[in-house]
Amino acid sequence: MKITLLCALGMSTSLLVKKMNQEAANQSIDAVIEAHSVDDIEKQLATADVLLLGPQIRYKKNALFKQAEEAGVPIAIIDMKAYGTLDGKKVLEQALALQK
Repeated sequence: MKITLLCALGMSTSLLVKKMNQEAANQSIDAVIEAHSVDDIEKQLATADVLLLGPQIRYKKNALFKQAEEAGVPIAIIDMKAYGTLDGKKVLEQALALQK
């Protein structure tokens, strides 16, 4: 499963990705979790199973959700509290719930 987190520059989510990867390993979940700039959405839609948006780019929600829907890729905005506290477990759970 490939989980892609999109943010403004692809850098602010790197710590969260690290926490999510740790949690996936703890739960023996086979996942590739990456952070990328929202500007790379076209490329990420081609390979991602799930897209999660950083809360800081929620203002782009309408356009991004439309692109994801057209590509058949589940998408959501990362829970703001989980993002702010770097709660990798909660964000991983959010991604897994989208996949179902």
